[in-house]
Amino acid sequence: MNQKRTNDYNFIDRDKLYDLINKKPASKNEISDILEKSLKLKGLSIEDASKLLQIEDEELYQKLLKTAGYVKNEIYGRRLVLFAPLYIGNYCSNNCLYCAFRKDNKSIDRALLSIDQIKMETESLLKEGHKRILMLQGETKGNSFNYFLEALRAAYSVKVGNSSVRRINVEVAPVEVEDFARLKKEKIGTYVCFQETYDSELYKIYHPEGPKADFEYRLNVMDRAMAGGIDDVGIGALFGLADYRFEVLAMMEHASHLEKKFGCGPHTVSVPRIEPAEGVPLTNNIPYPVSDYDFKKLVAIFRIALPYTGIILSTRESESLREELFNYGVSQISAGSRTNPGAYSDKGAHSGSQFSLGDHRNLDEIISSLIDKEFIPSFCTGCYRKGRVGADFMDLAKPGLIKEFCMPNAIFTFKEYLEDFAKEETKAKGAKLIEKLTSNVSNEKLKSNMKNVITKIESGERDLYF
Repeated sequence: MNQKRTNDYNFIDRDKLYDLINKKPASKNEISDILEKSLKLKGLSIEDASKLLQIEDEELYQKLLKTAGYVKNEIYGRRLVLFAPLYIGNYCSNNCLYCAFRKDNKSIDRALLSIDQIKMETESLLKEGHKRILMLQGETKGNSFNYFLEALRAAYSVKVGNSSVRRINVEVAPVEVEDFARLKKEKIGTYVCFQETYDSELYKIYHPEGPKADFEYRLNVMDRAMAGGIDDVGIGALFGLADYRFEVLAMMEHASHLEKKFGCGPHTVSVPRIEPAEGVPLTNNIPYPVSDYDFKKLVAIFRIALPYTGIILSTRESESLREELFNYGVSQISAGSRTNPGAYSDKGAHSGSQFSLGDHRNLDEIISSLIDKEFIPSFCTGCYRKGRVGADFMDLAKPGLIKEFCMPNAIFTFKEYLEDFAKEETKAKGAKLIEKLTSNVSNEKLKSNMKNVITKIESGERDLYF
């Protein structure tokens, strides 16, 4: 276990949050006022969010979803960012009761990819059309931090034709400020780490041993990451370990803590639910199950409470539910995912998966479906490479200026995908969508600039962005 640090502390007021979710439900008029206020795109207080979490009336529920849809469209438009997770090892010294990678699980085969294997996995992802990946591994001494840094360099070094990985987000066990500074030098994107549950009492039960058992060390990881120079961080909870209403408020409290201390909250929040996993009994008897009804509610509340924070949805969820949630707030999705090391380059890889998938479609199938619903599949990395990150990103996002970059850049990366990787049917209908979206741009100068870039992409130029 990590040595106790004097500056680690629990800034989540557990009693206060449980008191809020157990209060008498707000009146219909009060809920309507909160929803009306949220249309100003200024976010919500924890107290207001707690009232929305108590919604059970169907009319108010539908109004909540509609409001979230409005906020989503105003800030993100029809864009959906796509990425793929790249698991490089499933050995772990923790014994988390909800995870297939836990050290006592004898039901799965273990693997730690070599650098050459990591390059092969990256090559396979590039051949599918991916440009953004999330790299992650189990927590154990065998998966050293130096190895992880080497893995990042290896993935960035791979080229397939004129294609290469443009952004690697990372999900790696908490480290000290000095190591985060090293991570920053590797030109990573967002640093992601889930608290799993913010209930400190339940956390003890689910994490009986291993480095992860230290609740406060994990809770303060984003403070160390940002102190080490990481611009964008991503937080999350594993829904099903505690009352989902508590977790939502706790994540908001975590976001508020970072905003107050560093002037910038999390770049993303993730909302995974517990899914079945081999050798993990808890996943078949979830302590605090979250229904689809409540799941849609919590996604909608996150969207209006933290309007400029990305919401990430994984392939844990079914195709139909994912596509519904795109309308209520989700802005980033994994696609064509594999959660066992080596499975992209070796479809028959026997290494154990972390959890079961709900959406088994490949990247082209997902993009084809998005086109049908007139969403813009985006692999954009322009903001990160132009330095529009952290507080600078929020300074552009909150007055709406970021849209001048995001929509065009999304279309450019979408166009690249269509030219280089899409099946003919996907390419044809994707071209029609791009033509429609471009023709609808009211700013004539922007429209002209976009058409010029699209022409350049058709002529073979790549990696163009505003």
